[in-house]
Formats: sequence, structure tokens, C-alpha cells
Amino acid sequence: MMKPISPISRRFLLIGIALGAATPAMAQDVPNIAAAADLRVALTDVAAAFKRDTGQEVKLTFGSSGTFFQQIQQGAPFQLFLSADEQYAIDLAKAGKAVNAGKLYAIGRLAVVAPKGSPLTLDSNLVGLRSALARGQITRFAIANPDHAPYGERAREALQHVKLWQPLAGKIVMGENVSQALQFATAGGAQGGIVSYALVLDPAFAARASYKLLPATWHQPLRQRMVLMKGANATAQRFYAYVQQPAARRILVRYGFALPGER
Repeated sequence: MMKPISPISRRFLLIGIALGAATPAMAQDVPNIAAAADLRVALTDVAAAFKRDTGQEVKLTFGSSGTFFQQIQQGAPFQLFLSADEQYAIDLAKAGKAVNAGKLYAIGRLAVVAPKGSPLTLDSNLVGLRSALARGQITRFAIANPDHAPYGERAREALQHVKLWQPLAGKIVMGENVSQALQFATAGGAQGGIVSYALVLDPAFAARASYKLLPATWHQPLRQRMVLMKGANATAQRFYAYVQQPAARRILVRYGFALPGER
């Protein structure tokens, strides 16, 4: 006659069954990664290449760097942060949230955009924007919010450089991040906007709008840095290293980013 299983033995039996049924994917949590909105297309491609090359996955969340900075300080469970402004990354390291000051992974650029049918004629010196403003044809012009989105801050600097910030007063519409600013600029009733060059190189963009690259000398450099959070798991650490490898760097270049040291 079999002896009944004790409560303690039953507990260890259930644990053993659960562990035996666990898959490698379950045993290794998929890390949450916070990434600046300008990386929405490029980093999605990088993550796909990473999965193809390693068999591992990451979960990407895109938004404004300043918002992520605040969330991580308050304990948001991100394991890696790719910022569009290196200072946010450096400050997290100083605050003891990151392993170290991380790596500069890219230099971003700005582009002026206009949807199909816009009265705004695009050019790299914003002469068309100035003319359309003088004709009263610009009622809404989109950028990311300069208070927490680095691309919005740089867009404001570019407009100030050509003395168009004040003439656009009352006409600026601000996205929470640069990806939302692009939506506003091309599908929100705006005549145009200034956004990330990387986002307009998405093949889907050409069907609904056009763009011109703006001079990098019009604003402070968009030095983009990434940092690993303390406690980051092995997959997050591997992805951090992967972004620095040739396969990932080729993808970043394809989407208009300059690489550190190649400005």
C-alpha cells in the first residue's frame, strides 16, 4: 500500500514539475528596453536582427527620453535605456541607477517634413517655410515637446537659428515625443514640422509626405547614449553589446544616423 504524500513532499513535487515544464524562454525573462522615439523604426529592425542572430527577444518601448528618465528614477522596470540625449543617460549613471555611463551609440539629425498637398515648399534652408508663413499659409507646424524630448529641443534651436521661432508663435503643435510629432506633421491637419531624420527614412513615410534634411550646424548635436540599468539580465546585456556590433550599426546608418566619431 502506497504511503500518502506529505504536504512538504507534494510542494517539492509540484515545483519540480513546473521547472521541468518551463521553456528556455520562460526561464529567461524578456527584458524591457526604453528607447527614444526616433529609434522606432531603426531599433525595431535591430531587435529583429538580434532575434535572428541569437534566438533571444527584447521588448521595446518607445517614447520621449525625458519622460523615460523620470520613470526610471521612480523605479520603472527598464533594463536598458537608449536616450536621444546623452545627458539623461549620464545623469542616471550619476544617480546610481545605471551600471556606468554607458556608450554613445549614434548621432541624430533633423528633417523638415510636409504632407502631400501642403502649401509648404520644402528646402534645407527653410526658405519655403518663411515664404509660406509670410503668405499666411502656415496654421499648424509640429515639433516634439522641447521640455522633455531632445528632438523637440533641437528643433526649437534650429528654428531660432533662422529666426523663425517667434514668427511661428501660436502655430506650433507639440507631440509628446518625436514620433507623435511626425504624426501631427503629416496627418494632423498641420502643414509640416521638424522631426527625426531617421523616422522619415521609413519606407512607409514616402507615401504620405516628403522631407528635406536640415543642417546639423543649426543646433547642438543629438548625441545619443545608452546605459544598462543595475540588475539588467543576460539578454539585456547581450542586446546592449549587439547594438555596438557591425550588424546593428549598419542598420543605424541605413536610417540616417551618424556613428560616433564619424560626424
